Amino acid sequence: QVQLVESGGGFVQAGGSLRLSCAASGNSFSIALMSWYRQAPGKQRELVAAITKAGGTNYANSVKGRFTISRDNAKNTVYLQMSSLKPEDTATYYCKGQWVLLSYWGQGTQVTVSS
Repeated sequence: QVQLVESGGGFVQAGGSLRLSCAASGNSFSIALMSWYRQAPGKQRELVAAITKAGGTNYANSVKGRFTISRDNAKNTVYLQMSSLKPEDTATYYCKGQWVLLSYWGQGTQVTVSS
């Protein structure tokens, strides 16, 4: 099965930036749909951004213009560049990979934005 390992979370002031990384094991990363989700305590998990195998992207309205998802198929890695961070971006961020009929999740990385 696939393993997803995330990194890059941390503490940042409002207006700052962070870049999250998610490295995948396996031999078929290039054909997967990759996504970032986030979940704050007591709140519903929400889709933040997604990127197709061909590089097409979509974003939640709350992060459009501030976050950028990208992938490097040669490195089996997906990224989430987060800029102009706001306190409401504080959450645990999860990487998800979707293959045909199978999904895998990373362990999550904490992002805390202070005001």
